[in-house]
Amino acid sequence: MRVAREHIGAKMRKRPIDEVKARISKTFGAWIRTTSLQEMRADFEAMLAYEPPCHQQPVVAGGIPAAWVGTVSDGPVIMYFHGGGYQIGSIKSHLDLMGRISQATGFRVLGFDYRLAPEHRFPAAITDAITVYRWLLETGQSPKQIAFAGDSAGAGLAVATMLKARSEGLALPAAATLLSPWFDMEATGESFTSRAHLDPMTQRDKLLLMARTYLGREGDPRDPLASPIHGDLAGLVPMQIHVGDHETVLDDTRTFARLAQAAGTDVSVIIWAEMIHHFQIFPELEESARSLEMIAGFLKQHLL
Repeated sequence: MRVAREHIGAKMRKRPIDEVKARISKTFGAWIRTTSLQEMRADFEAMLAYEPPCHQQPVVAGGIPAAWVGTVSDGPVIMYFHGGGYQIGSIKSHLDLMGRISQATGFRVLGFDYRLAPEHRFPAAITDAITVYRWLLETGQSPKQIAFAGDSAGAGLAVATMLKARSEGLALPAAATLLSPWFDMEATGESFTSRAHLDPMTQRDKLLLMARTYLGREGDPRDPLASPIHGDLAGLVPMQIHVGDHETVLDDTRTFARLAQAAGTDVSVIIWAEMIHHFQIFPELEESARSLEMIAGFLKQHLL
C-alpha cells in the first residue's frame, strides 16, 4: 500500500515548469489597476530573488549604473541586456541569470541598469546601452572579445544597439545570444493567438500597452531601433536565439531569423518544447541549465 501511495503522489506532483507557471501567475495576477509601477518592479525582483551563484562588483559604465558579475579575470566579456518590457527589470532581477551565464562560459558578464519607461521613453534605453558599449571599448576591451546577450525586450535592445553602433561607425561585438526576443512592437505574429493559452507572462494586449508606454503617443512602432525586424539586418554578427515553443513571441524569432538569414546574417534558432518566456531565468528548470550549456558553447566558439 505504501508503494501505491507513493506512486500516486509522484503522478500528482507538479512538474517544475508547472510550479514556475503558478508562481508567475500568482505574481502577475496580483497586479490590479491601482498597483503602482514601483510595486510591479519590486514584485518582479522578488519573484526572481534567487541567491546569486557568484561574485558581483558595482561599477559606473560611462555614467550608467552597472555591475561586473562572475569571474574577475581579464578576457571575453558578455554585455547583458535585461528584459522587462522596458519598464521593469534590473541588474538585481537578472543577477542570478547573469551569474549562471558567467559560470557556464567562464567569462565576465557586465549587467547595466538602462533607464526605464515611462519616466524615460524611447530612445533612452538605446542611448544608455550604446554608452555602456562605448565605455567597454574605451576601456580597451576588444570588440572581438565582446558578446551581447539579452532576454525579451533586452534581446530586442541588444540588436537595436548593434544597429545603432553600426550607424555610428563602431565595431560590432563578435556574437550575440538572444533569449525569447521581443522584436516587433506591433505584435503581429500568429503565435500571439496560438500560444496565448500557454504563456502566463506575455499576452498581446499587455505587450502593446508596454510598447505604447515605451514609445509614447507619437512614437513609431516600426522604428528599427524599437522593432529590429524593420531594420537592415545585413552584416550583423552571428546570433543564436533560444525560444520556448509555448511563447507568444515565438513568431518574432521566426520572422527575425528569416529576414536576417535572407540578408546574409548567420542566425541559428533553438526552439524548446513546452518552455515559456525567458525560461532560463528560472534555475529550477532542467532545460534552463541545458540552454545555458548550449549558449556557452556558442559564445566560446566565437570569443575564444
